[in-house]
Amino acid sequence: MDEFVVYILFSPSTGKTYTGMTSDLITRFNFHNFKSTKGFTTRYRPWMVVFVEFFDSKKDALKREKELKSGKGRDWVKNYVLPNFH
Repeated sequence: MDEFVVYILFSPSTGKTYTGMTSDLITRFNFHNFKSTKGFTTRYRPWMVVFVEFFDSKKDALKREKELKSGKGRDWVKNYVLPNFH
């Protein structure tokens, strides 16, 4: 059975965050930090994983990712996740 992960990355050097979803967090993290040559995350390296949530279904993971990317979700990340990493 596949497991899906919603994750939040934090760039300590810039204060930026990135929210994503994957079924292979280690591989995805390596792409964000080392392998990708274009895209949003390449500009704000290095990244650290500051939050993960696991889901049994892709549908539920995508729903949570969308919630975290909303205004209310970004406020939650700013107020409850990031204070532990500044």
